[in-house]
Order: sequence, then C-alpha cells, then structure tokens
Amino acid sequence: MIAVKSNPRTPMPPSGGTTGRTDLGRRLAARRRELGLSREELGRRCGADGAYITYLEEHAASPSFGTLAQVADALGVRVDDLTGASAGRVPGRSTARRDTGLVPLEEDECRRLLGTHGVGRIAVFTPEGPAVLPVNYLIAGADIAFRTAVEALAARAAGTEVAFEIDNIDDVTAGGWSVLAVGELEAVTGPEEIRHLTATARSQPWAGGPRTHWMKVTPIRLTGRRVAHQS
Repeated sequence: MIAVKSNPRTPMPPSGGTTGRTDLGRRLAARRRELGLSREELGRRCGADGAYITYLEEHAASPSFGTLAQVADALGVRVDDLTGASAGRVPGRSTARRDTGLVPLEEDECRRLLGTHGVGRIAVFTPEGPAVLPVNYLIAGADIAFRTAVEALAARAAGTEVAFEIDNIDDVTAGGWSVLAVGELEAVTGPEEIRHLTATARSQPWAGGPRTHWMKVTPIRLTGRRVAHQS
C-alpha cells in the first residue's frame, strides 16, 4: 500500500464535512474567477492545494483566521471582504488620525492601482447637468474600457472630456487612496478591438440588460493621492 503525503502547510478538510456553499465560498470563487485563477493556482499562492480551495468554495467550511488571511492576501482583498462581514458596513466612519497627510502618487503607481479594481465611477456632463455613473471596467493597454447601453448617458457623452475615478478606503487605519484619470470618452467601433475587449472581460456588467456598447477613455492626465500616516 502506498502512503500519500499531504502538504504540511495545507489545512486538511474535516472528514464528513457539511456540504452546501456559504457566502465565503461564493465570494472566494467569484474573486478567484475575476483574477483568472484556477483553484490549483490560488492554492499555490496561499500555500494550500486545489483540493482545499475546492472544499472552501463548495462546503460550509470554518477555516482558521490564519488560513483566511492567507487566502485573502492571495486574492488581494481583506478578510472582511472575503467573508462578507464588510458588505453592509458604510465606509469612512472611523475616527481620523492626527498624524496623517495626503501624498501624491506617481503615474506608474496610479496605473498599477487601476489594474487592481473592477468597478469605478465615470463623471460626464449631460444636458441636465453633471452625472457620476458607476461602471464595471477593465484596463486595455493605456485605455480604460467599459460596456454600457447604446442609449445610456455614458454612451451619449462620447466625444466629450470625462473623469474616471477609483478609490480604496481602509476603516481600520483611517486611510486610503484614490486615482483620477481625465481624457476624452470614445465609442469603440473597430470589430477586432471589440472582440478583444469582449474576450478579455472577466464578467458581465452588474447592472444587467443589453450592455454591449463598448466605450473607452485614454487618459491624458492621471493622478492619485494616498492618505499616509506620518512617522
């Protein structure tokens, strides 16, 4: 009989564990797919294996905080985001610290941060006045691209200068950062470019409906700021 050795760093699923997906499993699977990772790839990132990731996604698992922290770090999120504990929490209510200040971000850092998110806000001018619209987006080379409906406000703003913004808020440290891109909004019309964007997109727009009209912003100005704690 051949003995099978398990990875000593891999938590072992309890035998006879409860089946049934939990909010943790759903969030873990959704974030993993968003990053384009297989279960085996995610397992390697956090020192586990594909079988354990499968267990976390498909069973009512209760992993230790240390395991959750490793998985969350591998997915680029916080433990509260992974478990859903922060879903109903209004951000920005923690007490401000005295030893903080705004630090400008370099353009390379702004571009890197743009690639870490999937939802941002685009500010456009309309006949009724300015509007800020949340959109699911992706980065395609130097462009910020998103899908909308042909008759939507964002589509009607083609040819005008717009602003696109993302941010991150950390209530634990009363810190965060924001990135702002400014450029002209254009409709994507080239068939090859549309095929590439559609193939690259990892999810459909959350708003649903026939949102197949691709738009893009090529930033002519890209700036960012971070709330930094002074030592």
